[in-house]
Amino acid sequence: MTEFSGTTAIVFFIYVLVMLGIGWRFSGSAQTSEGFFLADRSFKAWVTAIGSTASSESAWAVLGTAGMAYKDGLSVLWFLPGCLLGYVLNWFFIAERLRKISREANAITLPDYFQSYFKDSTHTLRILSVVIIFTCMMAYIAAQLTAIGKTFDAIFGIPHILSIPVGGAVIIGYTMTGGFRAVAWTDFVQGIIMACGLVLLSFVALNALGGFSGMIQKVNAVDPVALTWMGGKTTSAFLGTVVGLLGIGLGYPGQPHVLNRYMAAKDARTIRLGVWIALGWGLTMYSSAILLGICGKVLFPDLSDAEHLFPLAAQSLLPAVLAAIVLTGVLAAIMSTVSAQIIVATSTMAHDVYAKIFNRKADPKAIVRISRATVLILGIGSCLMALGETHVIFWFVLFAWSGLGASFGPLMLWTLYSKKVTREGAIAGMTTGFLVTLIWKITGLSESVIYELPPAFLLSALAIWLFNRRQPLS
Repeated sequence: MTEFSGTTAIVFFIYVLVMLGIGWRFSGSAQTSEGFFLADRSFKAWVTAIGSTASSESAWAVLGTAGMAYKDGLSVLWFLPGCLLGYVLNWFFIAERLRKISREANAITLPDYFQSYFKDSTHTLRILSVVIIFTCMMAYIAAQLTAIGKTFDAIFGIPHILSIPVGGAVIIGYTMTGGFRAVAWTDFVQGIIMACGLVLLSFVALNALGGFSGMIQKVNAVDPVALTWMGGKTTSAFLGTVVGLLGIGLGYPGQPHVLNRYMAAKDARTIRLGVWIALGWGLTMYSSAILLGICGKVLFPDLSDAEHLFPLAAQSLLPAVLAAIVLTGVLAAIMSTVSAQIIVATSTMAHDVYAKIFNRKADPKAIVRISRATVLILGIGSCLMALGETHVIFWFVLFAWSGLGASFGPLMLWTLYSKKVTREGAIAGMTTGFLVTLIWKITGLSESVIYELPPAFLLSALAIWLFNRRQPLS
């Protein structure tokens, strides 16, 4: 264990230096708002595709999905088409249109896009968007930092009170220096590490059980319902679970930290190639995580925390050096999402609030300085939230995911495919999506009826439609 921990610490240290080096490398190119927040709209297919998917999946793909498969077995597979549906929605129906329109309107952020589309001189849409984004992102980022604490606790026995501030400091460091360009390139590197680590570990686990036939026999002996499509649930409970898992895909069109990747894409060719890269990456990631979770039921029975499966499997099944490299996949998953979310939350404060509302004549360099200060403040605040309580990563992330998805997803699709959307409809849709998500979760309907995103998304779309039939606000 000592050798393993020491080797892992060295590999992590090298990995952190690489991430910080990427931030330093691009520090000189982040001197304007468009450079700091959209990398001058210069990204090509591989960076756009893998960066967008890596930033959307985070620790719940590596820790959460494997842990959910460990608990619920093959029935979790219904989660896979839900996520891939989200990829299809984004890449086929949003990416290219959003890229073109945002470039033509010179929109740097999602609130910028809505403000420009509706020509809202009152800033109502911008302020509402900022409040929703900032609220959800704080919870989202805190969940990811909590995942850092769980990972280091599982691997080294280091308490989260130490690992969360250290991990947060690294992410803050390269995000502050290199802006969105550094975030996207680190996401690209981290996305490759995540996929390779999960594929390797899942196949090693499968081989340890004697291949698919051995795995089926041994899993059935441990849990007879683990390899059934319904996972031992009643029909009504199963159908509710399936609808909820499939509904996860509805969140993708509303994630600002994903949509800004399409806004930063260089050209239409980037989108045409990127869709197939993204779909291949997602299929590889999730199928590997589910396979690992099912194998883990035999290899690591009676885990007190199923989300510790990935690090424990790497520690037990792989040689020290290889395990250390694979384990960076967990850190990569977390860092890719946190940095993307921090840059989005920062843009809402520095660009949408300061530069567009309070000081429209602000100097570009001053905006970048304020942006870097906001990264620091937001990062520290999120670390403090994460230190307050350890949450179940998967469902905590899904709550923030549904808040953003229901607030912005329906409106994004309406604005891209309809000429009859009113500002009143936009306000109603965003407000409805966010409030339904909040109320559904607080009242426990997410656990007793269905995951909050599908009803929140549909009611948000309905609100937009109903208010579009009325006269817009003056």
